[in-house]
Amino acid sequence: MTSALSDTPESTPEAGSEDSTEAASSGASPRHAGAAYALGRAIIAPLARLIYRPKVEGRENVPTDGPVIFASNHLSFIDSIAIPVAAPRRVHFLAKSSYFEGKGFAGTLKRTFFTSIGAIPVRRGAGQAALDALDQQRQLLDEGLTVALYPEGTRSTDGRLYKGRTGVAFLALQTGAPVVPVGLIGTDKVMPKGAKIPSMKERATVRFGKPIDVSVHGPATSGRARRLATDEIMAGIHALSGQQLAGVYNEPPAQGAIEKIKQALPHERR
Repeated sequence: MTSALSDTPESTPEAGSEDSTEAASSGASPRHAGAAYALGRAIIAPLARLIYRPKVEGRENVPTDGPVIFASNHLSFIDSIAIPVAAPRRVHFLAKSSYFEGKGFAGTLKRTFFTSIGAIPVRRGAGQAALDALDQQRQLLDEGLTVALYPEGTRSTDGRLYKGRTGVAFLALQTGAPVVPVGLIGTDKVMPKGAKIPSMKERATVRFGKPIDVSVHGPATSGRARRLATDEIMAGIHALSGQQLAGVYNEPPAQGAIEKIKQALPHERR
């Protein structure tokens, strides 16, 4: 992904297809889905903790109020479920709009489930569409809520931690929201790529780090500030996840000469 939205927990996750930008849809926000979310917090989250027994560390590091950006490594589709289940606060993330558009009983069940864990439907797109989705995240933070994002932009299929894109830092610098780094360990074993349901034999670990104030790096308009803030966020994630560092961006092989040149030249990835 090349926009600030590329850092979205894809529940997008896989969020979906991995390197596409997504844009906000007109679906109902979990801010207005109180009953479904209350159901998720009261029943689904405790049930998931009981069945899958995730090991959660550092919950005390999450601010109890005010805007917060959770910035996490990304190993599995289930990451966007693991974070809301483990976090002590309501967490919002963007998810493919198709998860909310199914018909019949199965469609209603899927829609209720994703709404209950704090998902917001978004449609794929670029340009203004991607900016609209970024605005939706900014509005949530302006209201003192939390959002979860993946600075790598897409899932790591080899277990390494890739370079962070600057979208998370840009959002944090714009809103003043603290960034809580999150280290996920073992979620790729609980639900490997292609698996239909999570394994109950494996156990994942969710680690919340201490909040990072990125404002010390400068304004959001500064490319240098965005890069320095991103590097600090990624260092925080690495300290929690212990992954091998890839040292490159997680992006598909370039197709054609122009794309190869573009990838080779230094430029900001959001």
